[in-house]
Amino acid sequence: MDLSPLWLSLRVALLATLITFILGLLAARLVAGMRRAKGLVDGVFTLPLVLPPTVVGFFLLVIFGKNGFIGQFLTQIGAPVVFTWQGAVIASMVVSFPLMYRTARGAFEQMDQNLLAAGRTLGMSEWTLFFKVMLPNSIPSVMAGTVLAFARALGEFGATIMLAGNIPGKTQTVSVAIYTAVQAGNWDLAYAWMGIIVGISLVTIVLMNAWGRYGTRYRRETEKEWR
Repeated sequence: MDLSPLWLSLRVALLATLITFILGLLAARLVAGMRRAKGLVDGVFTLPLVLPPTVVGFFLLVIFGKNGFIGQFLTQIGAPVVFTWQGAVIASMVVSFPLMYRTARGAFEQMDQNLLAAGRTLGMSEWTLFFKVMLPNSIPSVMAGTVLAFARALGEFGATIMLAGNIPGKTQTVSVAIYTAVQAGNWDLAYAWMGIIVGISLVTIVLMNAWGRYGTRYRRETEKEWR
């Protein structure tokens, strides 16, 4: 059994989650503090969550394809993303981003405003408040969003196959490998891959619950210190 789809899926999911973690937190902080056009910006950030993955993949193909502005530029510098594992990372990142963003934004908007006011009276800047007050007190939600984003990136299929394709050993992730096995009538291989992906997802959920309990205790201790 060739395990290259598994290693590729893990590499793609981990890298996509790392990028999504950073961008999701920054976007959540930005939107949580907005007063104008908040609904529009939120809608744009959340759109990949409600669109069919194949539609998301088509948009990415238009943007990063050889006829797209970004695609033409990347091709000229010798770094195309269509039919590459980097394309799989981009696809996974886009579809998992709304989960990280929405979870973090909800936590930031439900923050105890007294804590933020106390930080401002101490002369903290907004970004200092973000890193020292908002983020530590939002650990349970942030970790939950991170795990959900990882699980979504790990299981991505539609956008991935549109942008990265299905090249064995190069862009074939576990989800695509299951599809290929079913199409070829190789049910044993499909069941094997399904068992692997279900096992990883289950472990991920268990870790999320463990991190949630730890984060809740940490948040309570932090709130006691501030009060």
